[in-house]
Amino acid sequence: MLTAVLFVIIVALLVWLFKRGPRDYAPNPFAEDTCRPPKPLVTDKAARKKVLKQSFTAEKVPENLDAVVIGSGIGGLGVAAILAKAGKRVLVLEQHSRAGGCTHTFSDKGFEFDVGIHYIGELQEHRSLRVLADQLTDGQLQWAPLDNPYDVLVLGSPDSRRDYPIYSGERRFPDELKKRFPEESTAIDKFMQLVQVVGRDVRFMAILKMIPKPAAKFLIGTGLLRILSPFFKMAPRSLAEVVEELTANKELQAAFTYIFGTYGVIPKNASFSLHALLISHYLEGAWYPQGGSSEIAFHLIPVIEKAGGAVLTRAPVRQILVNEAKKAYGVSVQKGDGEVQVYAPIVISDAGIFNTYERLLPKEIQTMPPIQQQLGMMNHGQGGLSIFVGLKGTKEELGLKACNYWLYPDNNIDELTEAYYRSSREDAAKFSAFVYIASPSAKDPTWEQRYPGKSTLTMLTFVSFDWFKDWEKEQVGQRAAEYQNLKEAFIQSLLNAAIDVYPLIKDKIEFVDAGTPLTNQHYIAAPRGEYYGCDHDLARFRPEVCAGIRAKTPVKNLYLTGQDLFLCGFAGALAGAQLCASTVLGRNVIWDLERLRKKLEKESEMKKMKAG
Repeated sequence: MLTAVLFVIIVALLVWLFKRGPRDYAPNPFAEDTCRPPKPLVTDKAARKKVLKQSFTAEKVPENLDAVVIGSGIGGLGVAAILAKAGKRVLVLEQHSRAGGCTHTFSDKGFEFDVGIHYIGELQEHRSLRVLADQLTDGQLQWAPLDNPYDVLVLGSPDSRRDYPIYSGERRFPDELKKRFPEESTAIDKFMQLVQVVGRDVRFMAILKMIPKPAAKFLIGTGLLRILSPFFKMAPRSLAEVVEELTANKELQAAFTYIFGTYGVIPKNASFSLHALLISHYLEGAWYPQGGSSEIAFHLIPVIEKAGGAVLTRAPVRQILVNEAKKAYGVSVQKGDGEVQVYAPIVISDAGIFNTYERLLPKEIQTMPPIQQQLGMMNHGQGGLSIFVGLKGTKEELGLKACNYWLYPDNNIDELTEAYYRSSREDAAKFSAFVYIASPSAKDPTWEQRYPGKSTLTMLTFVSFDWFKDWEKEQVGQRAAEYQNLKEAFIQSLLNAAIDVYPLIKDKIEFVDAGTPLTNQHYIAAPRGEYYGCDHDLARFRPEVCAGIRAKTPVKNLYLTGQDLFLCGFAGALAGAQLCASTVLGRNVIWDLERLRKKLEKESEMKKMKAG
C-alpha cells in the first residue's frame, strides 16, 4: 500500500513539474541548438574591454526592459542569458569595473590572475552542465581538462610529508585509494556506494524549490521526502560522522574529506549529502576554461546583447525600488553624486540574500516577517584570503602542473581548523590550517600564446573576517601599515608552502599580492569577505530551509538567483539561474534543457553509427 502511495505521489510531482505548460506562453529558451564553431581566441585588450567593461550611463540603458539583474556573477549572467534566449530584454548591473563576478580576471605587472574559477566538473560531452554552458555561450566557451590526478592531498610538514593523489574515474578513484590503503578496501567501497547514491540525487533539492509550498510541506511533514530522497535522508548527518563510521584510519578520513575547502565548512559541520554531491561532480574529471575564466563572461554577454539587453559596469545599485503595494519596479543606481532610476517589471538579485534583504531593500520592507524568517534560515559563510604570484619561466621550466594541491599540517582536520580560527590574527598568519595551491597558467593551453615565458600561482585559505575588521572602514589601497603587515605575514607563510610543493619557483617570483576578506568585500560585494555566499553548514540542508529559500521572494516581482538560491560554485550558481529563470518565465527550463540534451546526444550517436 505504501509503495503504491509513493508511486502515485512521485508520478504526480513529475507530471506537475515537468509536463505543465508555460503560464505566460514564454518561448522555450532551449528550443534549438544555437552552438556554432568556436571563433579564434580574442586577445586584443580593446576588443575585450568593449564587452567586459561597458561603464554605466543612463543613455546606455535599453528601452522597454523586461528585467533588470543586480550583479554579474555567473548566477546573474546565467539567468540573464536564459531569459535573453527566451526573447527577453535584460539589463545586468555590476558595481565593479568589469563584469563577471567571481569569474573575472585581473592583470598586474604583466600577469593575469583568476579570482574564483579554479576547476569545474561534469563537463563531459552531453552532460547537462556542459550542454547548458555551450548553449548559453553559443558554443564559444571552450574547456581544457586538468591532469589526472586532478588533486593531490598533502598531509604533514615538509619533513614528514605524505602525498595522496586523487584520480578521476568512477573505477579509478576508489582503485587508487585502495592502493594507498589496501586494508581499507571495504570502507572505500562503502564510501563510494554512498557517494553515488546520495550525490546523484540533488534533483530533490530543486524539486522542493519549484513545487507549490503546500506540496513541499506535505513531503517534509509526512517524512515522505526522506523515503523518496537519499540526498535528504543523509543531509542531517555530518561528513565527519559518516566517515568515522566507515573507518578509524585518520589518513583515509582526511582523503575522504580534504576537499571541504570547495564549500568552506569543516567536516564536523558539513552535510554528507553536500560532500557526496561534490565528489560526484569531479568523479569523471575536472576542467578549466581555455583563455582564462574571463572567457565565461566574455561569451555570455553577447547572448544577452543579441536580445536587446546590456551588461553595464561601474553601476552600484543603491536600492531596489518598491511601491506602496510592496511590488518591486526597478532599481536606483549611483552615478557620481547622484542617482539614476532604472525601471523594469522584474528585478532579479545575484547580490546574495544578505545584501538583497539587508542592504538593497527599503527599511520598511526589510522588517517584513517573511523577509526576516528567510534571513534567520541562513548564516554568513567563512571569509577567504587569496595570494596571487607572478613567476618568470614556463610551466616546464618551473615544474608546474595542471592539478591542485591541498595542504594540511596533519590529518586531524576538524581540530586543526577550529584551533586556527580560535587563534589571534598574528598567530594565524604564521600557520594556516590548510592551503590550496594551483597554477592557472599551467591549466590553460592558451597561456603560453598570451603570456610567453611567464607563469602564475594562486593560493587560497580561509580566514576569520574579524582578523581584518579593524580596517573595514579604510579605503582600498590606503589602509594602515598594520593591515599591510598582516597581509605580508600571510603571504610569506603561504609562499613557503608553495615553495615546498614547487621548489623551482623560489628565485623566479616577480610579483606577489594578496586579497583579504576586505578585498572580497570591496570587489565582489561579499558582506564578510566570504568566497561562497551563505554558509553551507548542516542547517542549510534542512528540507525546511531548502523549500523556504526560493527564487520568488516575499516582495512581488523580486527574485533571487545564484549560489545563495541553490549551491556554491559555478555549477551551483548556474543551477540557481535555471531555477530563477523557470520561475520568471513560468516554464521549467531545466526540463527544456534536458530535452535538448537528449536530442543532441541522440543525433551524436546517429552520426557515429553512420560514420562507423
